Amino acid sequence: MGAQTVWLVGMMGAGKSSVGPLLAVRLGLPFVDLDRAIEQAAGRSVAALFESEGEEGFRKREREAIEALAGRPEVVALGGGAAAQPGMADLLVASGRLVYLRARPETLAARLARDGTRPLLAGLAAEERLGRIRGLLAEREPSYLRACLVLDTDALDAERAAAELGRRLDVRG
Repeated sequence: MGAQTVWLVGMMGAGKSSVGPLLAVRLGLPFVDLDRAIEQAAGRSVAALFESEGEEGFRKREREAIEALAGRPEVVALGGGAAAQPGMADLLVASGRLVYLRARPETLAARLARDGTRPLLAGLAAEERLGRIRGLLAEREPSYLRACLVLDTDALDAERAAAELGRRLDVRG
């Protein structure tokens, strides 16, 4: 595989943050979890940034971080909404390989059931969370489908998903 960024996109709960480090090891590349990098730079959590700066302020930070990483030989796990921001899918496709980790809304809701750190799901009951996930997926999936590679993660653990992606990325290299 050539030296370019591998961008992992998909909904929250699809496995980007757990698959990413394993894939990076397989490909011999550094790993960056973009949300963690933004938190480190800001000294605050994503939830706190959403609260203090709104989604618009967070998205500005996110865009700047993506632009700084674009084209670098790294595996980067993006936040669920990053690829769907205006012009972002074009930048991601132009600067690397876009990989979509896909999971059904029911799988995502089950994986996120006890996760209180997601600002876009905060305070929602189970059925409302599922509805919100479905709505977000409908908005974001056209951007995700710009990917050169789509992997369904519903039935895969992180290790199996990373192994499959590593195999496919090497073959397509």
